[in-house]
Amino acid sequence: MPDLDARLPSSLQAISETRRLGADVPSLVVRPESAPLGGGDRIPFLLWMHGRTATKELDPGRYLRLARAGIGACAIDLPGHGERGTPEDQEPERILDHIEQAIDEIDEILRSLGGLGFDLDRAAIGGMSMGGMVAIARLCRPHRFRAAVLEATSGDWSAQHQRQFFDHEATARLDPMTHLDRWREIPVLAVHSKADAWVRFDGQARFLEALRDRADRPESVELLAFETTGAPHEHLGFGRCTNEAKSRETDFLVRHLGPAASLDG
Repeated sequence: MPDLDARLPSSLQAISETRRLGADVPSLVVRPESAPLGGGDRIPFLLWMHGRTATKELDPGRYLRLARAGIGACAIDLPGHGERGTPEDQEPERILDHIEQAIDEIDEILRSLGGLGFDLDRAAIGGMSMGGMVAIARLCRPHRFRAAVLEATSGDWSAQHQRQFFDHEATARLDPMTHLDRWREIPVLAVHSKADAWVRFDGQARFLEALRDRADRPESVELLAFETTGAPHEHLGFGRCTNEAKSRETDFLVRHLGPAASLDG
């Protein structure tokens, strides 16, 4: 087990633990500080996935905000990252391999969380950058998720083809934009900087508009877009806009994971 003291604030250590979930996936599991949102014994939660070269311990403030709102979290180390990473795995050419493996791991992770008291009927999925791509692609398969939070990511991978590591046979097989017929409508909140230098805003904007065009409730697809944030490359976090972004995300999850929210989104 890793030394959490080295990476997590004490307030998060008190309500979290590391586990191997599913097919031995390193995971950070966080429980609410008090009673779960909506009462009852089972915990609504967010399954969260980090970006390329990062780890599950990144952004502890996210997990603390959710815990204080009565929502649990499970953050996983993506394939090739964190506890299961090697220097070779950090090469950008591996990104599609890692995305596809992560998609295939999610169902077993969820089964493990169900056995730990988490409510699989009040679950959200989300991620940042590469992790967000995993989330979007997973939502193009049958699922039970009630909502999605997507940061600095894209569902239109053709916008990434100028980057060598998206020139891959798996792109055609997995690109969400080409599989919209498999999408089940759920509430979505996307947060993005329009000046993002690494994941182009226009690709995500096209994807979100395609979701709205197909939706019975177009307003269920929300976008919080900043002109600039001051973050490195306008991609690694949201700089001076961080509090606004995180508060909006927490409010969104409280609305959609509470007991009054409909199961079909």
